[in-house]
Amino acid sequence: MPSATSLRLPANEQALRLSPAGSTHAHTTAPSEPSLTSQPVPQKVKRLRDPRLDFFRGVGMLIILLAHIPNDGWALWIPARFGFSDATEMFVFQSGMACAIAFGSTFDRSGAFVLIARVAQRIWQIFWAHVVIFIVVAAIMVVAGTRYDGVTYVDSLNLVPFMKDPGHLLVGLLMLTYVPNYFDILPMYIVILVLMPLMILASKVDRSLPFVLMILLWLAAQFGLTRLPAEPWSDRSWFFDPFGWQFLFFTGFFLMRGVLPAPGYDRRLMSLAIVFVIVTVPFAWVRFQEAHPFFQMAAARIAPLTDKTDFGLLRFIHFMALCYIAVHLVGERGSRLRGPVVRVLSVVGQQSLAVFITGMVIAQPIGIALDHAGRTICAEVVGNLIGFATLIGTAYLVRWFKLSPWKS
Repeated sequence: MPSATSLRLPANEQALRLSPAGSTHAHTTAPSEPSLTSQPVPQKVKRLRDPRLDFFRGVGMLIILLAHIPNDGWALWIPARFGFSDATEMFVFQSGMACAIAFGSTFDRSGAFVLIARVAQRIWQIFWAHVVIFIVVAAIMVVAGTRYDGVTYVDSLNLVPFMKDPGHLLVGLLMLTYVPNYFDILPMYIVILVLMPLMILASKVDRSLPFVLMILLWLAAQFGLTRLPAEPWSDRSWFFDPFGWQFLFFTGFFLMRGVLPAPGYDRRLMSLAIVFVIVTVPFAWVRFQEAHPFFQMAAARIAPLTDKTDFGLLRFIHFMALCYIAVHLVGERGSRLRGPVVRVLSVVGQQSLAVFITGMVIAQPIGIALDHAGRTICAEVVGNLIGFATLIGTAYLVRWFKLSPWKS
């Protein structure tokens, strides 16, 4: 969750990159003997990869897996149970920061046309990832049959309408007018990516213009003016309204771009962030609400400010407070992020899209296996650890493929 300090990287900073074994080393060229006739050749300098971004994205991927495994006991202890924000905020915010590095630099080098082309390519990739996830998970649910309580696994994800009318709803799936709840994060991401070139161009017109657009779109979402249909037979809208969530995405985006200044360390601001995070626990943790009706009534009254669909204001404040705390706990530029666990999670974070897709697919089989195993403590430990190992293995495999070892 690196969000609050010095995440922009100087253009002239020496490059550090992860070696195949996961360690960090300076990427330099050994000096040659001086020559009277040769001129020094300028070396290409690569952008330093911020370890905080990769590490926290990796942590977020594991949390998202736990949140998607049905009835997983470990999910009772993820951050979402103790505060207003959760791993979805981590995914969206850090995606904004990563896009600033990838797409912002494309605009700076090649202009608007190439930027739009690259964004379109990314949208194309994510769209087909969304379709494949739906088809694979739906097939798994069909094969799984019936749950221990007599409910079919197809019905547990509300996929019965698709099974009854696959032709009509397949069109809706491709047009993004049929978006079941389990499959709603990537469609939100697609819409936000469509907005990205507009926001970058707006920042070139005036530095404050994109923030005006962000606030206007967010306000429109709060008043229900931007709802997108999620199913043809009802008025249910997308669970994640992209016009509300774009506010968080572009906050991370413009922090990384340097358009939005990042606050440095301040003891009073740190104290305020810690107090806010602690104070929100009784209004978010269900144990407090069960213990006293006051907390339950208070949580109901502030529900519009903590709403997940439209991205309520308190979710934003809570997440930014967590970011401020986390980014300073790990030290300047992540200096405290060391050790094998950090290196492994960083690799997971570097391959976040592939890991996310894998997590969405394997979460349901893990839940099905836990149903058959009886959901004992031992079974949950084994199931969750297998899930973590699968995500880690996916990250390393994708990284290996990206290195194109067959070319060397």
